[in-house]
This record gives sequence, structure tokens and C-alpha cells, in this order.
Amino acid sequence: MSNPTLYSQDSALENLSLGKTTEYKYNYDKSLLQSVPRSLNRNELALEANNLPFYGVDIWNIYELSWLNKKGKPMVATGVVKVPYDSECLIESKSFKLYLNSFNQSRFESVEAVQNILITDLSACANKPVEVTLNATLDNINDQLGSFNGINLDELDIEVSEYHLSPLILENVSSTETVTETVYSHLLKSNCLITSQPDWASIEISYTGQRLDHEKLLRYLISFRQHNEFHEQCVERIFCDLMTYASLTSLTVYARYTRRGGLDINPMRSTQKGFTISNTRLLRQ
Repeated sequence: MSNPTLYSQDSALENLSLGKTTEYKYNYDKSLLQSVPRSLNRNELALEANNLPFYGVDIWNIYELSWLNKKGKPMVATGVVKVPYDSECLIESKSFKLYLNSFNQSRFESVEAVQNILITDLSACANKPVEVTLNATLDNINDQLGSFNGINLDELDIEVSEYHLSPLILENVSSTETVTETVYSHLLKSNCLITSQPDWASIEISYTGQRLDHEKLLRYLISFRQHNEFHEQCVERIFCDLMTYASLTSLTVYARYTRRGGLDINPMRSTQKGFTISNTRLLRQ
């Protein structure tokens, strides 16, 4: 497999605001949104757009959104955005932040009006219908932190020496025993494809198939520590590497990244069509 960082120089990324000094705009401007073709990393993984080995969604949580109502009074809301796995493009996160900030000094009729604008603009950016739900009722005492379920790989007392992506760690990762299990780790760290800033995540892996060697799996996840790719790309790479090196009949990979700029991104990829995942905030989020 070729070096996945090579496409960081792709011409499709040249005009991104990411990694550049930018001026904040405080009046609504949809032109701030920027997209990244999903084909960049999928070409590296030899994936075809019309024959993907997975289904899924990218769940974005919005924590910093404000606008003015008709009388000029500030309004605030949180939101959930769901971008389908098969959209032509992913939404670049810095541009998303700049776009949301552009609502700050603009007047809108209602929460519903803002939600509908977000749906229209984000769907155009991703080139696929995107779901958006806003919540302007922030005094919700029913919201609680959650946790992953299953076996915590972080409790393994292992020696680690590889901090650059190494799929070969997964060689002979499967045993002969068939199981259905869920494992998770809070030790996933990767870096932004463009800026190399650290991205921190917890990851949950559910599968049916020949039992995975937990120590090899944890070492493989830790090997992303110096790897540069966007969140969505890392999750797809983990999914594809596991399907390549392990003997699995079903697989779901779900990562919850810590927020940056009032946004967190939580990609999920699964062999199961229609598989739903809980959007429960973890402690570090």
C-alpha cells in the first residue's frame, strides 16, 4: 500500500482554509464551507465509490452556534449533524467552524429557519442530503455522559515501540475460535492531515468472527499516534485493515473524537446496512 500521507499534497486540498491564517466573518456566509473529496483516501484503500465495503455515518455535534432573532436578541443552540458515508465529500472542519461563526450577527426568523439553512448548505457541501437537528432548549437535565461497553483494551500491560502506522502488526491477528465481542480503547491518537495538530479519540470495535488478538489490536491502534489523516479517513482505514487481516463476518468501527472549535466528529463504519449507533457524549468530549 502506498504512503497515505502522499495525498496531503493533492490539488483538491490546495484551497482549504485549514492551516492558513483566516479572517473571521460574523455575518452569514455559506461560501465559507469547504469540502474534501472522500475519494482521496479511498483511492489509497482501493475502494470504489459504487462498491464500498461498509455503510455508516459521520456524526458531528455542534456546541457553539449563535445568531440574532428578529429583534436582535442573541439566540444559542446545540446541534447534531449526520453526514452519510456515501456522500461525495466530507465537510472540512475548520471551514465548518468559520461558517457557523458567520451566523453570529445575522438575524433569522426562528430556530427552524436556521436549521433549514444548515441542511441546505451542508447538503450542498457534502453533495448528499445531510440531517441536521438543533436544540435551543439547553436546560436539559436528562443529558448524561456515557461510556463504551465491552472489553477495555487499555488495561492490557503491553510494551509498545511502534508509533507510526503499521498494518502489518495485524498479521495473524485472528485465532480459530469464533466469537461475537466488543472491545474499545481510549488510546487512539492521530494528527490532522494538513496541520499535524493532534486529534484524540476513543474507539469501539464490535465484530463477529475469529477472535482477535487483543494485544496486537491495541498495538495497531497505538501505531496511528504519528499518522496524519482526517478523522473519517482513519476510521475507514481501521475498518479496511481489520477486514483485510482478520477473519470477520461482521464489523463495526466507531470513533468519538474530542471537540475542537466547538465541534466533535464521530465517524462510524459497519458491514451492516441500517446499523444505528448511539450519539452519547464521552467524558473527554
